[in-house]
Amino acid sequence: MEARAKVMKALSHPSRLFIVDELSRGERCVCELTEMIGADVSTVSKHLAVLKDAGVVLDDRRGVQVYYRLRVPCILNFFGCVEAVIEETSRCIASESE
Repeated sequence: MEARAKVMKALSHPSRLFIVDELSRGERCVCELTEMIGADVSTVSKHLAVLKDAGVVLDDRRGVQVYYRLRVPCILNFFGCVEAVIEETSRCIASESE
């Protein structure tokens, strides 16, 4: 349960969710992610460190750049499940208000 909680905690920030979503399209360097998120390099690097520590991403240093990719793409299945929960909750709330 502790390992599961660690992964869930790593995914519990909007910027980290964005990073995982972006990495689902392919590897990205820190510089690309920094530009997309609109935060400084140190902030994005900290988010990536949390994801790496939880086992969600892998890094690959190439010269001065560090590239990240998803360790296991099946993490995206979790996103689909979260979306299903959100949709179902919205339907229940809408039904209750009628």
